[in-house]
Amino acid sequence: MSTPEEPVETVWQGKWIVARRQGKWEFVSRARNIQAAVIVAIDDEDHVLLVEQHRVPLGQRCLELPAGLIGDEHDGDTALDAARRELEEETGYRCETVEALGYFHSSPGMVSEGFTLVRATGLTKVSEGGGVAGEDIVVHRVALAEVPAFVAQKRAEGLAIDVKLLLLLAETMLRRA
Repeated sequence: MSTPEEPVETVWQGKWIVARRQGKWEFVSRARNIQAAVIVAIDDEDHVLLVEQHRVPLGQRCLELPAGLIGDEHDGDTALDAARRELEEETGYRCETVEALGYFHSSPGMVSEGFTLVRATGLTKVSEGGGVAGEDIVVHRVALAEVPAFVAQKRAEGLAIDVKLLLLLAETMLRRA
């Protein structure tokens, strides 16, 4: 087991990620301390916006909450700035308000990356979304009450399911039969 006193060694570094080692422990970080914003966008009719896109590391499409990097291309970017921009880019919706819900880590045994979870409300559709060229993002507007069935359907179709969707599934999954 590694100890906090052991030095962190950079094993390999690319444009976006860094592979590191501390003692026997290997993990991955984002280059340049770039972080992410993950968006829970719920409209006035209690529908949530989900996105589906191909993820190279998984080799398949994945169902996710909209998200994007903070500061990767925009100096002075904040989590709220990135959330507004990525929500519109990926889903085609603008929001009136966006609020930070906290900072989280999704796989702390392997990745040092964290993300700021934000809630976006006051949604207005302004375009088709779909991301930037080459992203091929499919947007889904799903009633909150139908999320568990929708996720089950997408899983049955062979999609990967992002762990952050547990936020929308927790109440149903924790209910006793």
